Amino acid sequence: MAAQSGEVTESVLPTAEETAPAAAEKKGPSTKEKVCKFLDSNSFLLGAVFVILLAAIAPGARYYFAADVTASWLAVIYIFVMSGLSLKTEELVKALKNYKFNFAVQFFNMCVVTLIVYGVAELLAGSNSLNRDLADGMVICAALPMTVNMVIVLTKSSGGDEAAAVFNAALGNLLGVFLTPAWILILLGESADIDFGAVVLKLFYRVLIPLAVGQILQFYFPSVKDYVKAHKKNFKKSQEFALVFIVYMTFCKTFEDGVEAWWGDILAVMAVQCALLVVLKGVSWGYMALLFRDQPKLRIMGFYGGVHKTVAMGIPLLNAIYDGDNRLGMYTLPLLIWHPAQLVIGTYLSPRLAKWVEETEKRLGIVPTDDDAPKPADGAVDANDIELANGEALGVEDTGTTERLVIEG
Repeated sequence: MAAQSGEVTESVLPTAEETAPAAAEKKGPSTKEKVCKFLDSNSFLLGAVFVILLAAIAPGARYYFAADVTASWLAVIYIFVMSGLSLKTEELVKALKNYKFNFAVQFFNMCVVTLIVYGVAELLAGSNSLNRDLADGMVICAALPMTVNMVIVLTKSSGGDEAAAVFNAALGNLLGVFLTPAWILILLGESADIDFGAVVLKLFYRVLIPLAVGQILQFYFPSVKDYVKAHKKNFKKSQEFALVFIVYMTFCKTFEDGVEAWWGDILAVMAVQCALLVVLKGVSWGYMALLFRDQPKLRIMGFYGGVHKTVAMGIPLLNAIYDGDNRLGMYTLPLLIWHPAQLVIGTYLSPRLAKWVEETEKRLGIVPTDDDAPKPADGAVDANDIELANGEALGVEDTGTTERLVIEG
């Protein structure tokens, strides 16, 4: 015994030097850190606003960047190669058994939303309440597929079915490559003055071939895939830069050729887009409740997936379709409004929907199992750091009580 042998037992209490770092760790982030984090998390939106203002001041700058080559070809091709490299097509094989739900989600997102927005846009443009180009931009935005990782992260953080979210996000983006141009040609072919043959060729060269190249790199060149995964933050930022560059060159041409819309039209389309998003989310909730009443996890996924629209695939896709059209900036603007609005609303609703799922499952007597925690496939990353086709990186940070969305880009 130490006491009997005369040895002195050392105190195990921590010293002041040892407690100081622990106390510092408990302090929250500084104001500078918060500002830097906000700027990094919203870099795409802030960058897009900045370059639109810059384009309004000096639209002739596009000639110094050889926009017809860099923005119309190189940036678009790069984005779709990276999309093909990261798109988890193996997930399409999974969840096929739930074809009724998958069809319901894709039908609502690509058809119901598109037709509702088309009706509203035609009503506003026909009554001269909204600029025609902005109204057409609303329809184009509605015809785009859902976001990839924003839908997945919001579904997970809200207690929804993540596996269904992964499947439908991947499927929707593949379908969108074909369905979005088809809807544009059907609904806006005359007013948008689209050459069908030219559009097909541009989509083939700038979208389909780059996507195929990305898929080949993913499956047959694992070293390339591993390198991109190891430097995912840098590649994510490079894709974001490419998107902002496309927006910049697009609005340079728009302002150079002259803008027929005035600030009243822009404020009006902002209000209409936000109102439509809220209404369509309500319709989506009722639609899912009608079809999948006793499946709360699926209803959550359908709620988000039914209405969200992708900006990361949408901008380069529109650039490929409307290359050289001076109205492209006006066509893009409604999407740049819809994108942050859906994120803000989704982030607000996330913890409330998670609580609703838990209470609903208790009421229905649904016992959570291990299957409710999605298991990433081989080579996939955890849902806390999702890296998928649209080049963004989103994560879910556990704060102890509820999950807080961390948005990067």
